[in-house]
Amino acid sequence: MTMFPLLRILVILAGIMGADGVILAAVATHQADATRLMPASSMLLFHATAVLTAVALTERGIVTAKGGIIAAFGFVIASALFAGDLSLRHFAGHALFPMAAPTGGTLLIVSWLVLAVAAAWPRRN
Repeated sequence: MTMFPLLRILVILAGIMGADGVILAAVATHQADATRLMPASSMLLFHATAVLTAVALTERGIVTAKGGIIAAFGFVIASALFAGDLSLRHFAGHALFPMAAPTGGTLLIVSWLVLAVAAAWPRRN
């Protein structure tokens, strides 16, 4: 099985994350008391770029395919948890679930470390 479909899905998700990040930034700029939306926007925008980078590194063979894909999906899931929790708190007045944002933040840290290990781990020929 080729990894191409997974990489394409990750690029699509990164595009959606980027668009959502810009939308949240615009809402935060034009809506009163939207302090939670800017960190949510930043997390989505920064990690949309990280997903694209992980895909490119994976495609070029600079990181192991498994590690690159795991890190990229980690960025997507973690950013969704973090930004989703902050956005839901703003728009609905309640959390996604207890500790959703810290869980997302922790998963982001783990995903960055997975990417580092995927670059350092020797590839089998």
